[in-house]
Amino acid sequence: MNAEMSRDGSTIIVSIPMQMRKRGGRTLIIAPGGMAETAQPSRDESLAKLVVRAHRWLRLLEDEKFASVRELAAHENLDASYIAKILRLTLLAPDIIEAILDNRHPDILMWKELRHPFPVEWEKQREKWKMPAVG
Repeated sequence: MNAEMSRDGSTIIVSIPMQMRKRGGRTLIIAPGGMAETAQPSRDESLAKLVVRAHRWLRLLEDEKFASVRELAAHENLDASYIAKILRLTLLAPDIIEAILDNRHPDILMWKELRHPFPVEWEKQREKWKMPAVG
C-alpha cells in the first residue's frame, strides 16, 4: 500500500496493488496476499445455471418430451444452435461439472471458453483447462 498527497495538498491518494479478474460476467477484485482476508467469491451462477439447464434439456430429449433440438428450441423460444451449444456442456467430465458447481474451477473455464468446441475426452478436457487428474 502506498499513500501520498495530491499536488494541491487537498487530497490523500492511497494506492493498493490488486488484480482484477472477470468471472461470470462480473469483475472480481483480488487483493494481494497477506493484506486482508477476502471473502470467497460466490459461485459463477451464470455458468452453473447453464450446466444445470444443459442437463435438464438432455433429460427432456432422452425422455422424448421433445423429438428434436429444434422442437425443444421452439418450446424454449430460443435458437436451436444456442441450445446445441449449451447441450455440449453435458459432455464435460463429472469432476469438471462438480468444480463448476462448487466454484473450484479455473478462471479460464467460463462460458466464453466453453461455447466453442472442446474435447469430449475427459482427460483431454482436464489437460486443456489444467484441472487435476482424477483417481
